[in-house]
Amino acid sequence: MAVCPTCNHTNPEGAIQCEACFTPLPTLMPCPHCGSSVQSDATFCGNCGQTIDPQQLVVSAPEEEEVPIPIAVAPESAEPIPAIPEVSSTPAPFPVGTRLQSQGASLVHVQTQTTLEIPAGLTVIHLGKPNDKVPPDIDVSGFANSDVVSRVHADIRLEGNEYFLEDVGSANGTYVNHTALLPGNRHLLRPGDRLALGKGDLVTFIFQLH
Repeated sequence: MAVCPTCNHTNPEGAIQCEACFTPLPTLMPCPHCGSSVQSDATFCGNCGQTIDPQQLVVSAPEEEEVPIPIAVAPESAEPIPAIPEVSSTPAPFPVGTRLQSQGASLVHVQTQTTLEIPAGLTVIHLGKPNDKVPPDIDVSGFANSDVVSRVHADIRLEGNEYFLEDVGSANGTYVNHTALLPGNRHLLRPGDRLALGKGDLVTFIFQLH
């Protein structure tokens, strides 16, 4: 039974306030000596008569049991996720020995085996002899029989990586592999082609790529 400290009304066990005056009732605690129920503010036990230290009636809240957190484990049958390879932002270097360069060409004088390099960086190469109108890029005046070659004789034109030969109105004509090249027509040069400036195959060149 719980006795109201205000009006001394006896209340049933477990009541939290007085039935008569509605005063909050002290809670019941077990006597630390005999285990009988006593009020939480009691200074002695009515059953065993022992003095009660209020500190002995303080009941600490039970510690909560730590619940382990389950760890997700992949099933043994699961296949491992393949790692994604890192992509390098640095461009791969050119293999050793590889060089980027434009294709060059040359003319080999048949009569003397002299090699004349076709000038790089030009799209139109003039063949002939010195003059005030169109100075030649390849001057053939130093070769024998050059009198059959006109001062403005022929042009070699570079388009992409291809070389074309055309006669530009020479007096004695231009020949490719012993066939006359008509003025205004162009011939796509191939390695080994035989070019003759003028009649008689006297000033002749072999076209080469390198």
